Amino acid sequence: MCSRDGQITYNQLKKLAKNTPQSSAAFRIAVVGDSSTQYLSTAIRGYGVMANIPLQVMDADYNQIDAQLLDPDSETYHFGPDMLLLYLSSEWIWHKFCTCPLSERELFAQRELEYLQSCWESFYQKAPSSRILQTNFVQIPDAVFGNASALVSKSFLYQIRKLNYLLAEAASNAKMVSILDLDIIQSTYGRLYTHDNKLKMIAKAMLSLDVLPTVAKQVVDIVCALKGSLKKCIVLDLDNTLWGGVIGDDGLEGIQLGELGIGAAFLYLQRWLKELKERGIILAVCSKNNEETAKLPFEKHPDMVLRLEDISVFVANWEDKASNIRTIQGILNIGMDSMVFLDDNVFERNAVRNQIPEITVPELPEDPAEYLSYLQSLNLFETISFSTEDRNRTLQYQQESIRQSKQRAFESYDAYLQSLDMTAACGRFDSFHAPRIAQLTQRSNQFNLRTVRYTEDDILRLGGQDDTLTCWFELKDKYGDYGLISVVIMKKQDEETLFIDTLLMSCRVLKRGMEQFVINKVASIAKEAGYCRVVGEYIPTAKNAMVRDLYPKMGFTAVDENHYVLDVNSFVPHATYIKEDS
Repeated sequence: MCSRDGQITYNQLKKLAKNTPQSSAAFRIAVVGDSSTQYLSTAIRGYGVMANIPLQVMDADYNQIDAQLLDPDSETYHFGPDMLLLYLSSEWIWHKFCTCPLSERELFAQRELEYLQSCWESFYQKAPSSRILQTNFVQIPDAVFGNASALVSKSFLYQIRKLNYLLAEAASNAKMVSILDLDIIQSTYGRLYTHDNKLKMIAKAMLSLDVLPTVAKQVVDIVCALKGSLKKCIVLDLDNTLWGGVIGDDGLEGIQLGELGIGAAFLYLQRWLKELKERGIILAVCSKNNEETAKLPFEKHPDMVLRLEDISVFVANWEDKASNIRTIQGILNIGMDSMVFLDDNVFERNAVRNQIPEITVPELPEDPAEYLSYLQSLNLFETISFSTEDRNRTLQYQQESIRQSKQRAFESYDAYLQSLDMTAACGRFDSFHAPRIAQLTQRSNQFNLRTVRYTEDDILRLGGQDDTLTCWFELKDKYGDYGLISVVIMKKQDEETLFIDTLLMSCRVLKRGMEQFVINKVASIAKEAGYCRVVGEYIPTAKNAMVRDLYPKMGFTAVDENHYVLDVNSFVPHATYIKEDS
C-alpha cells in the first residue's frame, strides 16, 4: 500500500481527498499549469487531510496559464488563493525549444525566465497578499548532443540547467516567490520513477502517480512554513547518536567518530547538524550521563565537528529524558511542537513520545550509516525565509541560559530585571529590517494577537502607506542582544481611531517588561499622530492562548468578547525597567 520510500500511495491520497474539509479557515491553493494538474491537485488535497492541514485546492483547466493569470475575472482570482502553484513542465518547454531557431537558442533560458516573471507580476498585481510557489524544471536528457550537452550552450539540457539557475536568482529577489524543487526530487528518485510515459501521452500529466505523494508532501511542508508551523530545535542524545559507542565506558579513544569505518556516519551527521545550526536551528543536548563525561568529546575529540559553542542548552544527568526536554523547552521558551528529539534508543524514543506527544521523534534506522539520508528525507526544517539574525540564534540562547543562572542569585525578580540594564530601540519599517520583520510574522504563533502573515514585499508596502503606522522593536541587555523581537502594525480606522492589525513578540523576551514597553509605545505613537483611540482584537488560535487577556491587562477596555479599546489621552504608561535607546 506504500510507495517505494515508505510514504502513502497516490490511491490512498485520492481516497483521503474526498474528505477535504469545507472550512473558511482553510489555506487556499490555486494550481495552474501548462499540462494536466488534476492528479497533483488531488494528491495535495489528500496530503492536507493526512497532515491535518485544512486545504482548499482549485485545479485550473489544462494549459490555461495566460487565461488564468491575465484575466482579473478568471477562476483563479474568484477563488481568492493564498498561494498560486505555477507548474510549467520541462516537456512542454522542450516542444518550444524545438521550434526555436538554432541561432536564438542561447537566449532560450533568459526568455523563458522573462515569461515566468511576467506571470508573477501579473498575478501579484491582482493578488498582492498571495504567495507564488513556482516549480523548477527537471532535466531531460534528450540525447541530441549526448554528454556534450553539458558543454554546448545551444543544447536543451544546457538551457534547462541555466534556466533553473536564473529562476533561483529571480525568485530569491522576488520575495513573494518560493521554489518547489522538482529537479531535486527527480535527482533523488530517478526519472524512470518520477515520470510515466504512458500517462504523459494519454492524460498529458508529466509526473507519475508514484511520485505525487512526495511532491504533495513538499507542497504541504511549504504551506506549513508559511503558516508558521516550523521546527526550531533539535534535542540530541549523545552515545550512539552523535558518536558510536558509550563515552562513559569506552573513553575518548574508544568511541567511533571520524573518516574511517562506521565513525564516518556520525561525522557526516554532525556536519549536517552544524549546517542546520548555521542556518538558525537550535541545537540542544539531552543525555543520561555525567555532565563532565558527556562534554569530553566536545572539548577534546579531534574529529568532533560540533563543539560546546554550537550547543544552546546542554543537559546531562540521570533524570528521565522527558523531564530534561521540558527543562530545555523552558529555557528556550518555544513550543514543544517546534522541537525534534533524536535518540538511537527505541525505549527512550517511545518514552518521550508517550510523555510529550507534541514533539517530533524520528524513528532512526538501526544502522547509523542510514541516519543522515533518513533525516534529510523527512524535510523537517522547511523554511521560506532566512535572515542574518538566524545565524546569531545559538549565541542568543546561550546568553539566555546565563541570564537564567544569574537570576537565582537575586532575592526578587524585580531586582534581577533591574540589574539587566535593558535598553530597547524602535523604528518604522524599512528595507533593512524587512526580512526579519516578515520572518517574525511568519514564525510567531504564541505571542501573536491576530496571527497575520506577511511577506517582505508586504512589509515594505505597509511601511510606505500613509494610513498605516508601523514599528519594530529590538532589545538588548548587559549579557547580549536579543535582536528584533517585536512588531506592531496599526491601521487607520477613522479620523480618531487606529486598529492594531498586528501585535506580536518573540517568546524569548517574555516577563522582561517588553510587552509593557510596547504598549506604552503604541499609545505614544497614536497620540503623537493625533488619534484618540486604539482598538485591539484577539483572534484565538490553537497556540496563542497566552495572550488571551493581554489587552485588558494592559489597560484596554473590552468592547465585546475579542475586541478592546484604549483611550490614548487617559492612558497611564506602565512601569518597566527597559529604557528607550536614544
